[in-house]
Formats: sequence, C-alpha cells, structure tokens
Amino acid sequence: MKVLITGASGMLGAGVAKALAARGDTVTVLQRRPSGLGLPEVLADVSDAIAVGAAVRDHEAVVHLAAKVNVTGPWPEYERVNITGTRTVVEACRTAGVQRLVHVSSPSVAHAGRALIGVGAAPADPIRARGPYARSKAVAEQIALGGDAGDLAVLAIRPHLVWGPGDPMLVARVVDRARRGRLPVIGSGAALLDSTYVTNAVDALVVALDRCVEARGQALVVTNGEPRPITELVGSICAAAGVPPPTRHVPVPLAATVGTAVQTASAILDRLRPNHRPAADPPITRFIVEQMSTAHWFDQRHTREVLQWRPRISLDEGFSELRRWFRDGQPKGNAFRRSDSAMSKPPRRARVRGR
Repeated sequence: MKVLITGASGMLGAGVAKALAARGDTVTVLQRRPSGLGLPEVLADVSDAIAVGAAVRDHEAVVHLAAKVNVTGPWPEYERVNITGTRTVVEACRTAGVQRLVHVSSPSVAHAGRALIGVGAAPADPIRARGPYARSKAVAEQIALGGDAGDLAVLAIRPHLVWGPGDPMLVARVVDRARRGRLPVIGSGAALLDSTYVTNAVDALVVALDRCVEARGQALVVTNGEPRPITELVGSICAAAGVPPPTRHVPVPLAATVGTAVQTASAILDRLRPNHRPAADPPITRFIVEQMSTAHWFDQRHTREVLQWRPRISLDEGFSELRRWFRDGQPKGNAFRRSDSAMSKPPRRARVRGR
C-alpha cells in the first residue's frame, strides 16, 4: 500500500513507518521536524489543512499518530493538534478517497478516574475523561470514528503505556527521577497496570492497517496482556537502567492534593509564558496520581480476535532488551528523543523531502 504516517518522529510512529517500509509498503511521513528515517517526508503541522490535504493525496491508507501528549499545557494547543488535527486528517482522507485510516488513540479517553479492571474499550467520553490530553483525545477519537463511512474504513487503536529502548516518556521519566531520588511510590504500589512493549504496539498497528476494513468502526485497546503491580513495573525499568528503585511511599490523598496544586500552578504559568512555548511536564499532577495509584488492566480477548494478533515479546523479554540497550550505550546527546506531537508553533510552510 501507499501509506502516510503522521507523527513519525516519535518512538511508536517511527517504528510503524520502518515496519511498513521493511515489508514493501510505500511510506511517506508527516511531522513538524525531520524524522531521520530516510523516508519521503512532509514537514508540516497536522492542523494545516492545505499541507495535510496535499500529503494525503494519492495514498491508500493513513496511520494518524501525531498528537500533543504532554500531561499539562494550554487547552488551545490540545484543541489545535489533537482535535483540529484529527478533523483535518479525516477530511483530507475523505476528499482524497483514502480507503483505510488507523487512528491512534488512548485508553485514557474512557477513564473517569476510577480503576479499570479487566474491561474492554468503553466509548470515548470527553466529559468524564481526566485532563486536557484525555479530553482532547476523546473528542479526536469521536471525530475519527465518525468519519467511518462509505469507502473510508476507520479503526481506532488505543495502545496502553507503550515503552521500550529509547522511550522518551515512561522510561526516560522513571529513570531520570529515580536517579535523582525523586520517584516516590504513590499509595501501596500494588495497583495492577497493563503496559505494551513497543515492538508489540508496532505489530498491532501494522495488523490494524491490514484488518482495517474488516474491523472498521471499532475502538480496540492494545496491551501486552500481562498486568504487573506498579512497583514491579517501575522496579524492572530501574533495574534495566541500573538505578535504585523507589522505596519512599506517599499516601494517595497527600499526593492528589500536591498534584492538584502543581497542576493548577502549571496552568497559570502556561498562560503567562511568552508565545505559549511548551514547558516540561511537572513531576506530579492529579492525572499522574490517578494513573499511578489505580488499577488499569484490560481484557484483550476481543482485540486479539478482531486483529488476529498476539504480542510476540513478553514483558520480561522486553525488560531484557531494555537492559541490553542501557548496557550497550544508548545514543549520546539524544538518548530519549522527545516524541513528535506537532506541538508549539507550526512551521511557516509545508516542506517535502525525499521525493
């Protein structure tokens, strides 16, 4: 197929682009910064309707990953990238006659703050979703699935807690804060969390592209299907990196109070920051406390049946690969590349490379 991938400078997007190209698909990538993948690319903001429309033209399929993924930030940025960007992609697909659209979503779109225990993919709920990222992604998923009609088949995939070598989100943050002694255990640390090793998440998205027509109109949660206590998950990451695991416990009510205060202060600073330049996520927010202290694990039977897919790398095998990556020396100067999200200011004009 001729496939366009948005957000390919992130770990997951880059993995999908390389996997599709390796099997013989013709792949073009679209993101704000050069991806370094050696593939034809369009440098543009995902909310730029003209650039996206031109990029989508003559493609049979689109995998839409570009998103603002920060925990905090000004709502207009989430709205522009996650909501307007998704609407732009869907409209471009319909105009160009694209046949398949895989929209990458998040289980947080159906999380109202309470534990998720052995559940499937409940409908996205922008009203009850927690925080600007989850709310905006919930709206985006509704827009994407709303575009499933006629010749355009749309499938929403919700990978949960993707990690692996080079991960700039979970792994980088855990390792950095553990190394500095700033990684407490929130509550008992016994809450069971599902996660997804990056190779499995890539495989699932590739299969989703192939199965898009048969599975159209659905949202599917993707995980390794191996829930672990959060202390074990974090401890395994720390062990792979050779840093001490957290031992200090903070009660959930105290952590929630602090997280709310920090999140409020961060929102005020975002409004005052010149040109709304994106800032680093604060170390704790109410959203982070809820995610780290409540169970999140999902029934994978429907997902595996629909996609005809199973993870091929177990969590323990993934931790071994992560350990080898740290041992052998990750790339210097850019060990944890920040995932592309079409964040901050868009480029002045779209640029096309590699064609």
